[in-house]
Parts: sequence; structure tokens; C-alpha cells
Amino acid sequence: MSTSPSLSEAAGPSADEFAERMLASALGWVDIMSAYLGDRLGWYRSLREAGPSTPGELAARTGTSPRYAREWLEQQAVSGILSLDSAGRYALPPGPAEVLTDAASLSYLAPLSRLFAATGAQTAALLEAYRTGGGVSWEQLGADAREAQADLNRPWFGELAGAFATVPELHAALSRPGARIADVGMGGGWSSIELAKAYPALRVDGFDIDEPSIALARANAIEAGVSDRVAFHNADGDGLERHGPFDAAFAFECIHDMPRPVEVLKAMRLAVRDGGPVIVMDEAVAHELVAPGDDLERIMYGFSLFCCLPDGLSHEQSVGTGTVMRPGILKRYAQDAGFAGLEILPIEDFSFFRFYALTR
Repeated sequence: MSTSPSLSEAAGPSADEFAERMLASALGWVDIMSAYLGDRLGWYRSLREAGPSTPGELAARTGTSPRYAREWLEQQAVSGILSLDSAGRYALPPGPAEVLTDAASLSYLAPLSRLFAATGAQTAALLEAYRTGGGVSWEQLGADAREAQADLNRPWFGELAGAFATVPELHAALSRPGARIADVGMGGGWSSIELAKAYPALRVDGFDIDEPSIALARANAIEAGVSDRVAFHNADGDGLERHGPFDAAFAFECIHDMPRPVEVLKAMRLAVRDGGPVIVMDEAVAHELVAPGDDLERIMYGFSLFCCLPDGLSHEQSVGTGTVMRPGILKRYAQDAGFAGLEILPIEDFSFFRFYALTR
């Protein structure tokens, strides 16, 4: 439900104010896209490892063009991301270095630039989808989007065990000797891998429909040394029912992407033993639409416009949820799937996410 604006709010910003906002947004776009160049070309990592560098040194180390390297370095310095000394050497300070290169940090946001670059490459397809009601699939968005999603969530998935330890019944289910769980829509597999690492007796079956994601998850599990207890399957051809029953089932930040979420939630309910927890982690958006909204709402609608909703609508008979799945929407899906309802778990300050326990 929208709130009723006052007369001053209804009038909105002046032309000058809104022009300033558009300019600030354009500068933000420049930051995102220049960060994409620095991430994909290895320039940030090279500066972090080698220290202050000239354009020629950076280009030589990374096998890139000196002229483009100079322009990028100057732009980054002018934007306040890199520092520049009197000898003409550019350096990456510790703060930006953590955000742009430290894949284990909770502040790591370099993949954000990859995700938006991937959607930008599909502008023509997005325009067509908006005209016709069609979609742009995850497959069309490609490796940049797929890997960005996995890399953005990976640091936070490393915090799952600590969060679940605060919910006694959930921690007990995961700690039970011989426990088996289903991880639905696991993407790059980091949620499955981190839970297996945290609970040494746990066995995890992950399910997804994107074959490149499944291949990526299997490779990640092997590298992490947990492939003996973690397996990944194509949910379309090798669904939950063939592998259950499970002691618990999880869906981490994926229900809003699914074209038929009720069917997925019903499969999770049937695949879990009586009394076993069924947990959904999704975006911590407001309970109701309020305009104007906060920055969290704004970024979530951004993801929805360019990625999640177009992907959802690329499938036949899609409900078209979009990223902004408010609690009431998930409750309706859960009830349609045979659950009594849902409860919000007392896990706070976990990135942009909220945890729901679906009740029987």
C-alpha cells in the first residue's frame, strides 16, 4: 500500500535538483563501469599486489594497452579511488582494495559491477522483453552475471553457521549425526559448501536448473575439499523427490527468481521429514510498498528491472515475482504450497537478507 504524499512531496524536486540527481547517477554509473574494467582486466589486483605503479608498469604486468591504462588510472585518481604521488605512480588504498579485491570480505562489491555490466550488454533484448512481455534469461546474461551472483553471496554464506547457531532448533537439525539437507537453487554452490565445512557430519544435495552453475558448483566443492559430502543435481531432470527424504531444506536468495515458486516450495515440503525445517532466505525488503523508499528498496528494484524479473519471465507460465518479494507474497506462496504460513527468524544484520521458516 502506498502512503499519501503531502502537497510538497507530491510536487517533487525542482528541475535543478533533479538534474543534479541525474548527474550524480551518471557519475555512479561511471564508477560501476570503470570498476568493471579494473576488475576484469586485473588492474586492481595488480595494484594491490605490486604497489604503486606507473601506467606503463601496470600495462606491462597485465598485458593491456598502456594508453588505456593511463586513461583509466587518471580517471580513478580523479574520482578519489586511487591515490597519485609526485612521481606519477598510482596506488590502491586499503579501503578500496578490500571492497574491490578481497573476495572473502563482507565488504566485497567488485562483482556488483560485473552483474550490471552483464545486464547492460543485453539492453536491446531487455527493451524487446519490456515491449512484448518476454524475458532475458540467466543464460543470456552469461558468465559475468552468473559468477557475480555467486561471488557477491560467497562471503555472507560463510556467516551462515554463525547465524544458524542462534536458532537452536535449526542448529540441532544441522548438527544431527548423518543429517542430510537440500539446498535448492544453489547457484555457484557456496551455501552448500560453507554449511558442509561448518558441520562436518552433514551431507548436502544442491539443486539448480542452470547447467553452467552446476558445473561451477561442482568445481568449487572439489577445490574446497567437500565433494565427498556435497553433490549437485539438475533440478529439472533429477528433482528433490529422487534424493529425499531430507532433514531440512533451504532456498537461499532464489525463490523470487523462480517462475513457479509454489511448485518448488511444495517439492521442498514433501522432500523434508515431518518436523524438519524448511528455510527461505530472501531480500529484506519492506513489508509494504512505500514511496519514496529507502536505498535498499531502490537497489532491489534495480536488480528486478534488469535481471531477476526478466529472467523469471523468460520461462513459460511464470508468476513473474521479481526481486522485491515482500513477506506477504512469500506467505501466499507458502500457503498455496501446503504450508500453514511462515515465521521470520531472529537473524539480524545479515547483509540485505531476511530468513523465513515455513511452518506446517
